[in-house]
Amino acid sequence: MTRTKTRFVCEECGAVQAKWSGKCVECESWNTLVEEEMPEEGPHSRASVAVTSAPVPVTDNAQAAPSRVSGGMDEFDRVMGGGIVPGSLALVGGDPGIGKSTLMLQVSHHIATNEGAVLYVSGEESFDQARLRAGRLDTLHDSLLMLTETHVSAIAPHVSQGEYRLVVVDSIQSVYTSRLAAAPGSVSQVRECANEFMRLAKTTRTPIVLVGHVTKEGVIAGPRLLEHLVDTVLYFEGEGRQSLRVLRAVKNRFGSTNEIGVFEMHDTGLCEVKNPSALFLDERPLGVSGSSVFPGMEGARPLLVEVQALVSDAHAGSPRRTITGVNPNRVALLLAVLERHAGLRFCDRDVFVNVAGGIRLDEPAADLAVATALASSLLGKPVTPEAVVFGEVGLSGEIRAVSAARHRAREAAKFGFARCIMPAGCMRDAAITAITPEPVTKIVDAIRIALE
Repeated sequence: MTRTKTRFVCEECGAVQAKWSGKCVECESWNTLVEEEMPEEGPHSRASVAVTSAPVPVTDNAQAAPSRVSGGMDEFDRVMGGGIVPGSLALVGGDPGIGKSTLMLQVSHHIATNEGAVLYVSGEESFDQARLRAGRLDTLHDSLLMLTETHVSAIAPHVSQGEYRLVVVDSIQSVYTSRLAAAPGSVSQVRECANEFMRLAKTTRTPIVLVGHVTKEGVIAGPRLLEHLVDTVLYFEGEGRQSLRVLRAVKNRFGSTNEIGVFEMHDTGLCEVKNPSALFLDERPLGVSGSSVFPGMEGARPLLVEVQALVSDAHAGSPRRTITGVNPNRVALLLAVLERHAGLRFCDRDVFVNVAGGIRLDEPAADLAVATALASSLLGKPVTPEAVVFGEVGLSGEIRAVSAARHRAREAAKFGFARCIMPAGCMRDAAITAITPEPVTKIVDAIRIALE
């Protein structure tokens, strides 16, 4: 009896090792090696992904891709870069129960109603269960076809005909190929099935959307090679007990990765939030310390969000630092700058920072809003309710200019804010007339004006 040969594959980078070890030698990630059986040696039978067999000029209009397909929701189309690109392979991930299947079923229904036939492959639900969901969401249509199948060889013939305007696979972890002995959802199965769907999308120019699970660490289950393989990676985020949902692109070969889409979950499905700034500021308390309003930029869209801070006496041995929605390293930098250049003492205080609404702020322009909220909570003085705050804070306490100052100020003026505490360098960018600017160069000046 011959012994089965195995190898160890890293779930993060896809590197292959002959023996197991605690750390991957390629990406140096810990506990990411999983065992899988080695594929049998033989001729490679994968088909080519090329649509044409000969090189063509990049200016050849005959090879131009068809126009994008709208998903029926402006928030979804914005994140996708203007719509779904024919022949693209997208991956949608999110926590269980967050609404991934609901989102794709609503998009499928719109395309089936207005564009043509859509194939929805359900690998985790029976036909009756999938139809029950579609009936609850009012997404029943003759052109929306359901296929309850998990074998990729049984799915491929339907897609290879090229008759569908969209194909949704829910989920990639449930699909398997008989060429591998590994269980569905394993590293090798996910990688091989994703490669097969990528070939089908490119050869038939049919857009395919894969729905993926998310691990407890918050990343899409399977190897990171899966994210490198697809054209677009979308994360559907939100708290399960709250109705707000945020669709964010972390990779997009056909558009910007700075755009987000905001939705609300209702009994009848997802509804677009046309004006997310009003939603985020709806419950903002007035006259309370530790709260400031930041006009952020998500792609080309200005967005007003509330930054909250709470500073309290530390009763344990070492002060706590709990940060949500902002980079914790950035907050640690701001605390050091405030202690050194503003004379505010945080070393013996517990510090809590939160961005209301579940939004995540990645741009340095949020530094000044976080700093003023921290100073407001420590001193017990509220930030003036008629002002918004933005700007990057340097290590020497200077306030550095950021981009899109005029768009930020215009969005703030739309919601009744009268003053804008901003870097003095932004005054050179464009004349700001919709709101009264308060240019500052030092963090001490910004705190003084904000807490007047």
